[in-house]
Amino acid sequence: MFAMPTAEGTFDLDRFDDQPPHDDRDGVRLARAHITKTFHGDLAGTSETDIITVHTEHPAAYVGMERFDGTLHGHKGGFVLQHNAGGTNGTPWMTWRIVETTGTGELAGIRGEGQVIIGPDGGHSYTLDYEL
Repeated sequence: MFAMPTAEGTFDLDRFDDQPPHDDRDGVRLARAHITKTFHGDLAGTSETDIITVHTEHPAAYVGMERFDGTLHGHKGGFVLQHNAGGTNGTPWMTWRIVETTGTGELAGIRGEGQVIIGPDGGHSYTLDYEL
């Protein structure tokens, strides 16, 4: 058995367009947002993401779909990432998984999963274990 390649780097949130909550009762708000990003590092390119968020007294969870276009370790193409995020005892966690059959170009057939990390300074980084 061999280890999967890992992609690592950072990304910038270029736009984060919140919509007003579509469900707001009992201290729990559900809302949608559209996000655009620029990736740096082993993933180089751009993406567009649509998420549904859950807010209580602070952001509590989200789910979403993200379409990435660019390069991964020099392979040109794209794929879709499925996001899942929440918290355990006040500690946030954010995972993503490549949706099978969404790879395009030189990334056709890609599979994998990873995580998003928000640093103490608010910066965003990622890891993505994958196989082609």
